[in-house]
Amino acid sequence: MVLNFMLLAMGQPASGPGGSPSTMGLWLPIILIFAIMYFLIFRPQAKKQKEQKMMIEALKKGDKIITIGGIYGEIVGIREKDGVLIVKIADNTKVELVRSSVAKVINS
Repeated sequence: MVLNFMLLAMGQPASGPGGSPSTMGLWLPIILIFAIMYFLIFRPQAKKQKEQKMMIEALKKGDKIITIGGIYGEIVGIREKDGVLIVKIADNTKVELVRSSVAKVINS
């Protein structure tokens, strides 16, 4: 008899204040997590990439730069069709670099 009562109680759907949460209540935390990730991670990263691209496109002869590898130099020539920069890193020393290898332009 007790066993039958327990089986019947377990089969009854929960209702009232102690019942199952609504569907919106389940999805709200997930939506909030994605919104927070967008504003804290994805959006700033996209902005940073856009600024880097604009900086690389604006490189010109005479700019002092730092490469991704940490080499300081000055742009002495540009081959536009190849996307190559000719950079002077010391007296009588010039290297050719791909535009995308520039990390930063130094304003001096």
